[in-house]
This record gives sequence, structure tokens and C-alpha cells, in this order.
Amino acid sequence: MKSEDRAVMRVLAGEKLWPPPIWMMRQAGRYLPEYRETRKKAANFLEFCYSPDLATEVTLQPIRRYGFDASILFSDIFVVPDAIGYPVRFEEGRGPVLEPLSAQRVEALDQDRAEKHLHPVIETVSRLRRDLPSETTLLGFCGAPWTVACYSVAGHTTPEQTAARVGAYHDPDLMQWFIDALVVASIRYLIRQLDAGADAVQIFDTWAGVLDDAGFQRWSIAPTKAIVDGVKAQRPDAKIIGFPKASSARLATYVAGTGVDAVGFDWTAPDHVALDIQRTVPVQGNLDPMRLVAGGAALDEGIDHILRTFNNGPFIFNLGHGVTPDADPDNVARMVDRVKKG
Repeated sequence: MKSEDRAVMRVLAGEKLWPPPIWMMRQAGRYLPEYRETRKKAANFLEFCYSPDLATEVTLQPIRRYGFDASILFSDIFVVPDAIGYPVRFEEGRGPVLEPLSAQRVEALDQDRAEKHLHPVIETVSRLRRDLPSETTLLGFCGAPWTVACYSVAGHTTPEQTAARVGAYHDPDLMQWFIDALVVASIRYLIRQLDAGADAVQIFDTWAGVLDDAGFQRWSIAPTKAIVDGVKAQRPDAKIIGFPKASSARLATYVAGTGVDAVGFDWTAPDHVALDIQRTVPVQGNLDPMRLVAGGAALDEGIDHILRTFNNGPFIFNLGHGVTPDADPDNVARMVDRVKKG
């Protein structure tokens, strides 16, 4: 099957399909018992991401269980800074920890080391394209530079990313320097994923919503546009999905400013906002992940509302953010079945 014939790719090209294709962010993850068993085989999370055997296995697990229309590469947004030499580690119960941002650390970054460093991830992409069902879209991804950089100022995430925002105000030149380095590395990384077999890619900007208007333009839109332009300059047919979480009031500005081919939105986005965007580009979303945890009538009502609302244009059913570890796998099966029945 050709890439453009896969359901998700048809929607990304602007076609309305019904029932809509479905996948969900973080679909390979801790809510699945088979994932938890596989995770035990790696000493730490980065080693897990850099193991083609393990990463391929956990990426395939939700496809085997649920038959999602798309499979997203199992990796992490922090492999990009790690690949260019920015110190990253994962601590149990705390998550990613980066060394605090400094001019010395940015100056020491080495774009050329990324190709070898990321080879295991690219090998995983190649294996997935070989092992996935022919009808399944393979999605690659990267973190948006702002979201990656948020963890660098204080060395870790802070409530509403106050440290990153204050750091960007205090020393915008240093933040720009780091953001620019992440843009270069992200362009190269996404192109390598596409060349290895990814049908399309998604840019995750999880922390776009904490920025004011000026910051949103500078730290979210501008770097994302640079990545989109950089990828398309070398791969003009590439399809790129943007996901600026908690940015519903700015979705139209984001789409127009970045040039993404489709946009994902979270569960807080008003229907009329997303419907306006759907008249311009395909949209993806937006079930509240807590409905997936609650199950029952709350889950059914949320699914049915989304299906009724977005059934007149190109649409990909997804969550409004990643599935949480406390979600019941049976609720996921219920969601997939209900969506596929339209």
C-alpha cells in the first residue's frame, strides 16, 4: 500500500473519511501491562528509547491490541537535546532532568554528533515500517523547541513553566541561541525519520499555552515555522501535524503562522474554534483523557459529541493529550470500537 492511501494520510491530504481514523497520543505506555513488562528490560528510560528491539516492541503493542489507524514512534522529545550534547537524564518519579541552561552549555552543542547518536531511533523507524500492517500510518515526531527548552532553565519542569518564562525574559538572547540549535537538530531528525519510513510527523508543543502573545509568536510559532520550512525545503511532500496544547484562542494564528498541514487541539478548545480551523486544515482531537479514565457513560458521551461535531470535514480522532497511566485498557478498546462504528 502506498503511503498516501493510508487512512490517516488521506485525511492529512484533506479528505473526509467516516468513520474517522483513530490513534491516541502516548498509546504505547504505562496503561498497558505488556508495556510495563517490556520496560523492565531497560536500565533507564533513555536506554529504553535507544533500544530498537524494545522501542519497536512497545510501539507495536497497541496496534496489536486495538488496531489503531496510526502508530507513533516510541521515543521521547529529549533525545534531540541529548543527541547534540545537552546533558539529559531521567529520574524515577521526577521525569526528565536537564542541566541548567548556560552559554557554555549551548556553545558546546555539536550538531554533527546527532546522526550517530540517533541511529538507534532511526533503526526503530525502519523496523516499524517493515513490521506494521500495510494500512497503518507510521508517525514520527519531535518536541517543539520551546517545550524542550522549558526543562532547561531550572533543569526540570516548574509549575506553569515559570522558570523558563522568567529565564526567557531575563536573557532572551540565550534562550534564542538554544532554541535555534534545537530547530536545526529537529529539522535533521524529522527528515531522517521520514526517510526511514515515517509517513508523517508531529511537533509537540505541550507548553505553548503558558506563553503571552509576544512569547507565543517568538517561542512557539517562529521556531515551529522554521522547522516546517526546513523540512519541506528538503522534503516538499512531507505532512506535518502541529500540537500547541492549551492554545485554542490562538489556533488560527498558529496554523497560519507555522504552515502545518494539520493541527491537534486539546479538550479545552471550544467546538466553534476547532470547527473554524477545520475549514482550513484537517484537525485532530480532542477527547479529555479523564473521560477515558472514567469510562462508562462519560466516555460514550464524550466520544459521541466529538463524532457529531466534526463529521463534516477532515478529522482524526484522538485524545486532547496523552493517555494517562491510570486509564483502563478496556476503556481504550471501548473507545476504538465506538469510533470505528461511527
